[in-house]
Amino acid sequence: MPTIQKQFDLTGRAALITGGTGWLGTAFSEAMAESGASVVVGSRDLERAQAAAEKLPKLGGAVHHGVRLDQMEPEPLNQGFNDAVAAAGKIDILVNNGLEACPNDWTDATFEQFARHQVNNAGYFVLARLLRNHAVERKAPASIVMLGSMYGVVASYPDAYEGVSVASPVAYHALKGGTIHMTRHLAAYWAKDNVRVNCISPGPFPIDNDIPPEMERRLCAKNPMKRMGRPHELKGVLILLVSDAGSYIAGQNILVDGGWTAW
Repeated sequence: MPTIQKQFDLTGRAALITGGTGWLGTAFSEAMAESGASVVVGSRDLERAQAAAEKLPKLGGAVHHGVRLDQMEPEPLNQGFNDAVAAAGKIDILVNNGLEACPNDWTDATFEQFARHQVNNAGYFVLARLLRNHAVERKAPASIVMLGSMYGVVASYPDAYEGVSVASPVAYHALKGGTIHMTRHLAAYWAKDNVRVNCISPGPFPIDNDIPPEMERRLCAKNPMKRMGRPHELKGVLILLVSDAGSYIAGQNILVDGGWTAW
């Protein structure tokens, strides 16, 4: 029986993180590197991706890389995945974290904005399929983690936003609900290929100083833990899902929300 240390060890594996230079993406990239994986940081900005990769810890001979990858456009998406494979030699783990945001809420979001936002899921799907096919060709196991949201499970509270900010974008709720169910669908089809697909749905993890203080106060009041999440608090669940410690976990959506969806 493998030890717990062995089960969480990612030495010898290669992971691709889309949006790997962002608020949560940086934590995901760090978690993979800290667990021994070679990390490919994906970003729309190649120089930014390469700079982020340079900062990651290198354990057990791991080598990190940066690639340009944009999940919103087919050609850069496919090229980015191919570049990641070429740089690392293989990809064992994919974290679909990149996101092009929608700035408008239900009151004034246009048809085009709403439709454009759903393209994020098209990118998630194509990248996931590329990894599945890559793994099957190599006859190797693989793990995919989608980034959902508590707002793919529950509606936002109107009174949390009223008078302070626009509502949480309806296009985002539709997107993340779709991400969560796509996870289940792909997991059911790909489990036989030894490709596990799961989803992490964060609760409130605002960027420092990025929301009005009154908004943060209202959100904390809605949360059993009465505080916002910090990026490092997502590291543990990510490593569980992509490592051998989670080898019998597939098709799951794990909420990391301070208890938000518990009531």
